[in-house]
Amino acid sequence: MFNAWLFAAAVIGYVLGSLPFGYLVARAHGVDIFKVGSGNPGATNVKRTLGAKAGNTVLVLDVLKGAAATGWPILDRAVTEWQWYYFPNHPKPDWFVMSLIGVVAAVIGHSFSLFTKFRGGKGVATAAGGLVVLMPLACGIAGVTWVVVFFAFRYVSLASLLAAVAVVAASWLLPYHVAISVIASVLGGFVILRHHENIRRLLNGTENKFAKKPPAQP
Repeated sequence: MFNAWLFAAAVIGYVLGSLPFGYLVARAHGVDIFKVGSGNPGATNVKRTLGAKAGNTVLVLDVLKGAAATGWPILDRAVTEWQWYYFPNHPKPDWFVMSLIGVVAAVIGHSFSLFTKFRGGKGVATAAGGLVVLMPLACGIAGVTWVVVFFAFRYVSLASLLAAVAVVAASWLLPYHVAISVIASVLGGFVILRHHENIRRLLNGTENKFAKKPPAQP
């Protein structure tokens, strides 16, 4: 049976996720992010190419679009709950399922953006933004994992991979709804799959470490 609310969550999530902030920020600097560095429109490649300010801007925006795609059904529930008090026979949307659909759709949109010919990033920041709405403690554990691994080894890809593993493990070990744990596992697996080239380079010892750009000479 067609459910307009779930369909809306999928469409809104996908469109929000498709917003190509990495591409747009780089284009504002006169750069086609798909043609420089790793060719990835994520925050890491933007930061490597254009510096910390541009990269951090993309990171924040990518996190926010994931959070928005996941969180708007929750906000909508808070705003419109009164309708079902006065109209109890009106079909009531399943906001929880809408949030789950929203985060998945956002990550798909980020990775296969309709605005950039279905090219996109690996979904780490967008998935993090969505999952932090659903399970903040697990995401906090994953965030600490990312920071520790990154500063220990200076590989963004390795930090992202182990953070994905951490968030999946935490989702099952902590008392979350099983549906949230399943979605976290799906997204974690998707992020790992999107890093398949990085995994190959890590195993071969050819992955690039993240190094700060030297300060400009006067």
